[in-house]
Amino acid sequence: MYIYDSSKREKRLFTPLKEGKVSLYVCGPTVYDDAHLGHAKSALTFDLLVRVLEAEGYEVTYARNITDIDDKIIKKAADTNEKIENITAFYTDAFHAEMAQIGVRPPTIEPKATQNIDAMIELIEKLLADGCAYKVANGDIYFDTAKDSKYLSLSHRHQDEEEKQQRIESNTQKQNSADFALWKAATENEVGFASPFGRGRPGWHLECSAMIEKHLAYDDTPFAIDIHGGGADLLFPHHENEAAQTRCATHRELAAYWMHNGFVNINGEKMSKSLGNSFFLKDALKEYDGELLRFYLLSTHYRSNFNFSTEDLEVSKKRLDKLYRLKKRLFGLASSDMQTPFQKELLAALADDLNISKALSLIDEFIAKTNETLDTPGKHKNFKKEAMANLAYIEKVLGFGAQNPFSYFQSGVDADTKSKIEALIAKRDEAKKAKEFARADAIRDEILSFGVQIMDTPHGTFWEKA
Repeated sequence: MYIYDSSKREKRLFTPLKEGKVSLYVCGPTVYDDAHLGHAKSALTFDLLVRVLEAEGYEVTYARNITDIDDKIIKKAADTNEKIENITAFYTDAFHAEMAQIGVRPPTIEPKATQNIDAMIELIEKLLADGCAYKVANGDIYFDTAKDSKYLSLSHRHQDEEEKQQRIESNTQKQNSADFALWKAATENEVGFASPFGRGRPGWHLECSAMIEKHLAYDDTPFAIDIHGGGADLLFPHHENEAAQTRCATHRELAAYWMHNGFVNINGEKMSKSLGNSFFLKDALKEYDGELLRFYLLSTHYRSNFNFSTEDLEVSKKRLDKLYRLKKRLFGLASSDMQTPFQKELLAALADDLNISKALSLIDEFIAKTNETLDTPGKHKNFKKEAMANLAYIEKVLGFGAQNPFSYFQSGVDADTKSKIEALIAKRDEAKKAKEFARADAIRDEILSFGVQIMDTPHGTFWEKA
């Protein structure tokens, strides 16, 4: 398997730190607002990575954190006069629900920042003891970037190009402009936690390093974990600062491989709340089926910037429709776990740095050839078994095709209309059993008036949006 390593700026053969095992950490959401399409793109990227690694035979331990203490959360609480724990619980639950709707499986471990303050304090103590951190007059503690000879080696930036770092306030007490907060002192009236160096709260960059060491890191390897991932916007300063503090505290590198997914643009513009085009996932899910959003958001290679447009989404839907129309042709057949050449080709494509374009072209080719064979007179028992196995494999590795094919084509029909149609189908079945065919035909006409079509099959009567 090959992975593009952001730190090396090249595609590298993946070699795990421990044979047969993979440790993966991905930066999760800061839970003060709804998840947007950028969150969805990142979550889908690493959900796909885990599925592919598992298909390659690896045992994957996947950690994705929840940042539930942060300046933005504190501001939200002040603005809304709501308790912090209520805000973070609400948005954490919403995030989980929306991820499930787009087929993102839960991580193996999901540590929360507030539940790991002990690990953060321990990491700060190590950095203070080694002279890699310092405390200023107001009680804040900063990491001394000058003590890390490899600082900026991850993002390949230069000190003279340094821009103002996100989430870091200008502070004249800092020894270097690039130094970042490990601990922010707090008064009794401010949100904070007790620590040996005074009441306060952790800096954002500190959280991930501490939680990796506590929950995921190996004790006897030159790198703490195999893979660290996140959005491209996190490469600097967040991941750069994580790597620096871990390197100085543990005297080893944080990750053997770094992976970053591209940005999401809305109709050609970078997604931004300031531009008013921050497309919340919950809004997209009101308009589109979760699996369609999954298919669409994964249809572009994870490292490329993704341009979200309704026109492209409709084109993507037609592509996914073809998979479900094939599944409908094979409906009622038993699933199969037989291994096929197609599966080997599909996994080989995905094992090449998640080459989704090649994977989807292979799926298109499989669908076309299968339909062509099914249209040819003859016995297709073994062929159908192989086709069912391939559909099951696509569902397992890519997360596409999990729905009942008839239900899939009901997308866009509201719940109340669905209930009325189902009730009418039941009445029609009763009329047919009673041989009241005129009544059954009248009910059929009433069903069709909803803009749907019905299909009588050996497995029952199904309907879909016309």
